[in-house]
Amino acid sequence: MIEALIQKLRTGPYVSLETTPGHAPSIENIIQKIERLGLHKKVDAFSTTDNPLAKLKYSALFGALRLQERFNKPVIATMSMRDRNKLALQSDLLGANDFDVRTILALTGDPAKISDQPNTKGCFEADSTLLLDIIKCFNAGIDYAGKEFSLKPKKIYPFAVSNAYAKNPKTLQKKMRKKIEHGAVGIITQPVFDPQNIIRLLELFEEAKGEFGGERAKAQLILGFFPITKLKTAQFLASHVPGINVPRFWIDELYKAHKDGEKKEFDVGFELSKELFGKIKELHPKIHIMTANRFELADAILD
Repeated sequence: MIEALIQKLRTGPYVSLETTPGHAPSIENIIQKIERLGLHKKVDAFSTTDNPLAKLKYSALFGALRLQERFNKPVIATMSMRDRNKLALQSDLLGANDFDVRTILALTGDPAKISDQPNTKGCFEADSTLLLDIIKCFNAGIDYAGKEFSLKPKKIYPFAVSNAYAKNPKTLQKKMRKKIEHGAVGIITQPVFDPQNIIRLLELFEEAKGEFGGERAKAQLILGFFPITKLKTAQFLASHVPGINVPRFWIDELYKAHKDGEKKEFDVGFELSKELFGKIKELHPKIHIMTANRFELADAILD
């Protein structure tokens, strides 16, 4: 199942859908919504987020297990460096491996200071490349200290993330190169909104990947897609989220629609998003859909 997903990522169109487990001891509501909409039949994989914005949520690893078991689809489980030292990272990987959760998104994580839990301290022993290196060791049958496992873990496939935009594109390329070098099989970008930005990202990635041979040369870029249906969302992303470039015309169109009411605003945003999704499919049909659990929106876009 997981090996087939990696092969599909490398050779053809690919769509994954992000899920964000909630502040509850269950993700049954997410499972039921996906099932009701039939989204498991429309995507190749799911992902689970790991306490995004340092807010307490249901475990990404257990969430991945539940989704994987219910839908027989691979789930990319996020693991944040913010919350784990080397010991915890490796222990979680071993447990996940036993349950065949073997696609892992290595993330440095949002700062602990913005957490909703009082006096939370981060555990940043290193950035996400440390987790990529740990996974490389596991795939060789040893732990990070070089000690051989009594039973070799099943192969783990690591993913990483990248900003979608930078004033100096070479800084993006440098980070892509680093993550490919450390073994990422796929790099998921922040949401993209501009076709010219997409073309530039693809050029940067291919240049970075071209420096490597073997397995590293098979790394793939996965374009993040986030449908915007509200002016305030577009303005927030444009003003406050580093690594994302929302074109001015998106904000202008939503501003005009906003004056005509909520429905008009939604319709304009949806059409802009739908058009963008089609353009991404033309340019590079390897897409990661992020909707903040607005699965009805993902369903409408995919239809």
